[in-house]
Amino acid sequence: MFYHFTNAQLISAAVVLIFLVVVAVVGFVHQRGARTLAFRNRFGAEYGRAVLQHGSSQRAEAKLADRESRVEALKIRDLGANERERFAVEWQTVQSRFVDHPKAAVTEADDLIAALLKARGYPPETFEQRAADLSVTYPRVMEGYRVVHAIAVRPHRAEASTEELRTAMIQSRAIFYELIQARNPREKKLIA
Repeated sequence: MFYHFTNAQLISAAVVLIFLVVVAVVGFVHQRGARTLAFRNRFGAEYGRAVLQHGSSQRAEAKLADRESRVEALKIRDLGANERERFAVEWQTVQSRFVDHPKAAVTEADDLIAALLKARGYPPETFEQRAADLSVTYPRVMEGYRVVHAIAVRPHRAEASTEELRTAMIQSRAIFYELIQARNPREKKLIA
């Protein structure tokens, strides 16, 4: 059976079809923008770093989502009271060495942060993998963490200035206290 449509009916159908396509495109663009905004808010400066590293926001967002999945599968935990106290005492020791041995203190602070991450359940892999894992839960401290580590592993022939060492120690302290007092990431998701 064949239907005969009038020009008015064809035009109406075309207008409806165009409207539906426009609505779908606008919805997709809005959803995409909302997802990008959510990633930017969640990862902060780490989002920009990922976009530069991967070449596009879509690839960066896919990699950041992979990070989230990886960290979700890890058994990240809070420190017990005794562990927290032990790490706090170790931190005081490292911090007290800064005046006499600033480079060594920054290196020890970087090592202590790595030990703290391991104690909390982050795998002791390469620095870049630790940083990627940490960025999921603690995006605010990432730039500082990268700076501290870069100064800690800098060879002696490329000595850091006193100001760089002082800044690294201050950033180390902020990172340390953020990590030692943090709740389990799964609990944060439930609360937020």
